[in-house]
Amino acid sequence: MATLLYRLGRFAFRRRGLTVLLWLLVLFGAGFAASSAPAPPADTFSMPGTESQKAFDLLEEKFPAAGAEGASARVVVRAPKGERITETANKKSVADLVGDLGDNPGVTRVTDPFTTGAVSKDGTTAYAVATYRASGTELTDAQHDALDKSLRTGRSAGLTVEAGGDAVKVDTAMSGVGEKIGVLISALVLLLTFGSLIAAGMPLLTAVVGVGIGISAITALGSTLGLSATTSNLAMMLGLAVGIDYALFVVSRYRSEKLEGHDREEAAGRAVGTAGSAVVFAGLTVIVALAGLSVVNIPVLTKMGLAAAGTVAVAVLIATTLVPALLAFAPIRVLRRRDRAAFRSKPLSPRKQRKAAKQAAKQAAKQARRHPNLGARWAGYVLRHPVAVLLVGVVGLGALAVPAANLRLGLPGEGTMATDTTQRKAYDMLSASFGDGFNGPLTVTVEAPKAAAVAKRVAQRFAAQDGVASVAPPTVNPAGDTALFNVIPASGPGKAATEDLVRSLRDSAGGLEKGTGSEILITGQTALIIDFSHTLDKALLPYLALVVGLAFLLLMVVFRSLLVPFKAALGFLLSVGAALGAVVAVFQQGHLAGLFGIDQPGPIVSTMPILMIGVVFGLAMDYEVFLVSRMREAYTHGATPAEAVVTGFRFGGRVVSAAAVIMISVFSGFIAEDNDLVKMMGFALASAVLFDAFVVRMAIVPALFALLGTKAWWLPKWLDRLLPNLDVEGAELRHGPAGPPRSSRSPKRERELIR
Repeated sequence: MATLLYRLGRFAFRRRGLTVLLWLLVLFGAGFAASSAPAPPADTFSMPGTESQKAFDLLEEKFPAAGAEGASARVVVRAPKGERITETANKKSVADLVGDLGDNPGVTRVTDPFTTGAVSKDGTTAYAVATYRASGTELTDAQHDALDKSLRTGRSAGLTVEAGGDAVKVDTAMSGVGEKIGVLISALVLLLTFGSLIAAGMPLLTAVVGVGIGISAITALGSTLGLSATTSNLAMMLGLAVGIDYALFVVSRYRSEKLEGHDREEAAGRAVGTAGSAVVFAGLTVIVALAGLSVVNIPVLTKMGLAAAGTVAVAVLIATTLVPALLAFAPIRVLRRRDRAAFRSKPLSPRKQRKAAKQAAKQAAKQARRHPNLGARWAGYVLRHPVAVLLVGVVGLGALAVPAANLRLGLPGEGTMATDTTQRKAYDMLSASFGDGFNGPLTVTVEAPKAAAVAKRVAQRFAAQDGVASVAPPTVNPAGDTALFNVIPASGPGKAATEDLVRSLRDSAGGLEKGTGSEILITGQTALIIDFSHTLDKALLPYLALVVGLAFLLLMVVFRSLLVPFKAALGFLLSVGAALGAVVAVFQQGHLAGLFGIDQPGPIVSTMPILMIGVVFGLAMDYEVFLVSRMREAYTHGATPAEAVVTGFRFGGRVVSAAAVIMISVFSGFIAEDNDLVKMMGFALASAVLFDAFVVRMAIVPALFALLGTKAWWLPKWLDRLLPNLDVEGAELRHGPAGPPRSSRSPKRERELIR
């Protein structure tokens, strides 16, 4: 592997013009295909195999006029203070509002609250439902504007008018301020890390190119593969993250090889052969994690995962081809200013280059012993106190993970929106006037030869259940084989009591079905959210087992060890557990909620844990592969286990720290957004990267290496013969013999080395 990538790096460096031209053609070709492709399809949500989805499909077939897939707007009106909505003047204003809603484009019908009995018991509040032909994601701006105009008309009559439902436009646009701050911090970190504007700008440039190609390809294939506009969200975020990381690793290794005395092309080849090998296998772990989202069996997550995996693959290709080509345009200017002077003269002959490289290596080793950098000093400290560092790291992350035991999953709804939105105002008005459960009605479908009679018995049975506020009369389709009715829970959506009620009603339905030849299904937005959360909850452990298991095999091949991938997986689980605990403590339990601008603590968004696992797993393995591959490289070239740890941190600690700080700053930018879901994802990802990079990889990993010694690299001989030798550490790139034998320094000499 290292030899193949070494040749690829040299070729890209030597043929820099051709390589850059090819990537520009790919970028512009993908952009042209995206601009000429049909519009991507609207977002669709389905959960094959769940009761809610089966009931929705039945409604669409048996009650096509009901518009099971059509959007609806529930317009809530309240009379002025001290008046009733049934007074003549107010009643006329409501009638005018209903008529105005009915004239809006795309509306198929509007219910009259005085005809349907949609008036509160105190007579102050009523609501009308406007049903659209299209789904909420397919409504146009003109239709949204017409609805807003109708609401303003009602308000001008002196009524309080608010609206909820999927027909009401949700402002999903992000301010972008946090993202800009994150990018600026990333640029500053790169500049401080490299000490060169060109070296700092190269990872940003190549990451943008990779994301541009990936997003354009997703857009171009949108109509063919059913990829909606939101499919690219994860691809953009993760493609930018790994694109910066991978280019950072290769550029850093090139600078290191150049300072050791290699000529420009040789340094580029070695950088791609060593750091590029780490990039390839780190990228494979990310792709495994993202493709593994397919096991959840939710189409929208599968598409998001595969699209993001494709973007990561592009980032890997760019890091191993475009980055060395760009290095060829500025082979010296990527170095620090103080290091450039030595390379201004005429290039040396190959013999003198080898001699200079040996002298540079000796001088660098002597300098490192006299003045070790921060990474080497930290590694030495951990090697001297491995047990204390290990205990502090594990106990600290374990304590942070404790709140995760109370994790409750759900989906954001109108009840969790900002208090100044019309959806939240309508939600609160309905809860106050009609009861908490009114905002989360359950729809019961009954399919039977004599559906009317069976539905009547089922409705009576459900009305007697604890936790049911009311049951509407059943409605039967023209064929008489299917009926539906609504059940209003006594508790609101997202409450544990509502989830218990749904389970209780489904258990009762199972008993009523026996011997009647009927099928009773419970759906509705509340039941759909419950099923969605349950589906993800069940998939969480299998997903973890899949990605961790496949990554274990991959890392075992990379590092030719059993214990290294095992501790990598355990460390990842520790960091994810701590991040989940922090999310639960802040967003569910409300600790420090004011600091992060959280209006109302509630259940954790169902998709957040599994997406966080996929994203963080990939980034964590990036840091593991890059840091430990340097240790492995030093070990195979003759260093003792302790020397290998110090070497890994001397050359990789700074780069991994910079990559982690960049990711944390980018993800933290999302915390500044008003959208609670975006805020939660930003907080979760930033926390997870912080814990994984600086606690697990920087503290727990070297402590374990110190305790395990040579056992860390143990692999049974029979397994060693079976596994392919991919040479990730680049042993074959060394000229002459494979290298000196492993050091036989005494323990005393080794202790002196790490001080």
